[in-house]
Amino acid sequence: MSITEENQTDILDSALPEHPQKRDAMGNAFFYHHFAMMLYIVAGWSIPLKPALWFYAVFIPMVVLQWRLNRNTCIINNIETLIRTGKWRSVAKNTEEGGWLWTLARRLTGWDISHFAMDVFIYCLMGTFLLLGLSHLKGWLFWG
Repeated sequence: MSITEENQTDILDSALPEHPQKRDAMGNAFFYHHFAMMLYIVAGWSIPLKPALWFYAVFIPMVVLQWRLNRNTCIINNIETLIRTGKWRSVAKNTEEGGWLWTLARRLTGWDISHFAMDVFIYCLMGTFLLLGLSHLKGWLFWG
């Protein structure tokens, strides 16, 4: 391989498995629904509408609460598993159950991130986004 070919290879390409598992249409629908929820969690605090900010201020704690009550799994994954297997939980059939973002991060980076470290990171982010949403809602900080 020449130097020019090496420079054209994306760094993430080397982190992905050689033969990644393909998602079917339902798997893609659930994956992108998860992705849309993640985008809303990351950017929802910046919406300039009070009703949307109130919804966001309730939504973030509800997401965290459902994770905690559902043994660190997401209802979205559980619904996919239920449709596919007839059971609410099946890590053997749905590898993303209990760790959608953790699985995504490991696949994209190739890093061996512990589940605990990812949980700490996610819960800190959720708290940060909630505080940003509340500060925007209440006019704290730079939103006067």
